[in-house]
Order: sequence, then C-alpha cells, then structure tokens
Amino acid sequence: MASSHIFKVIFHSQGKVFEIYARKVGHGAMFGFIEVEELIFGERSSVVVDPAEEKIQVEFAGVKRTYLPLHSVIRIDEVRKSGVSKVSAADAASNVAQFPFPVYTPPGGPGSREK
Repeated sequence: MASSHIFKVIFHSQGKVFEIYARKVGHGAMFGFIEVEELIFGERSSVVVDPAEEKIQVEFAGVKRTYLPLHSVIRIDEVRKSGVSKVSAADAASNVAQFPFPVYTPPGGPGSREK
C-alpha cells in the first residue's frame, strides 16, 4: 500500500499564525498562490475537545481546497503523522516575518524602473 503524504502548513492570515495539516499541497493554477487540499483535523470521537482545533474546523468547514498567497506562507513540512491544528497570535516580538510586498511587479507597473 502506498504511503500517504501529510503536510504541515504554517502561514500568516489577518494578524494570526495558522498551522494546518493537509494531504495535498502544490503550486496550483493561480500565479502566486499555494494550493492546499484535503485538510486533516483530529478525530471527532475523542472525549477531549481542543478549542483551538475546533476554531480552525469552523473556519475551514466545507472547504474543499484553499489557496494561500505565496507571501503569507511561512513554512511547509512533510511529516509522518498529523498533529493538532492551531491558531496563534502573530507576536510582534517574534523573529518570523512575511516576505516584503509585492512578490512580483510586472514590467512598466508601479515600482518598476522600466517605463
């Protein structure tokens, strides 16, 4: 039986840092976006309910596929098994920062030296 891939994706969104797990991650069809499919959450049958993971499940309820802007992705790891998805506040004192904007400037566009 083929082993299934599991990816941990950490990204910035609206002043928070999200950590989610998914079975498929790729560059997608839209330029500048990372495509994340088949999100994985903890088992619903467990007695202990984690409010942080519950919040992410509500956030991504009904989502088949999500597209993350390339500049918001902090890290993508392939892991052996999924962990607990979580959301945390982006700490101003943290050493993690987003890439500067814009990632791509078309020739002749704003900020371009070509005219």
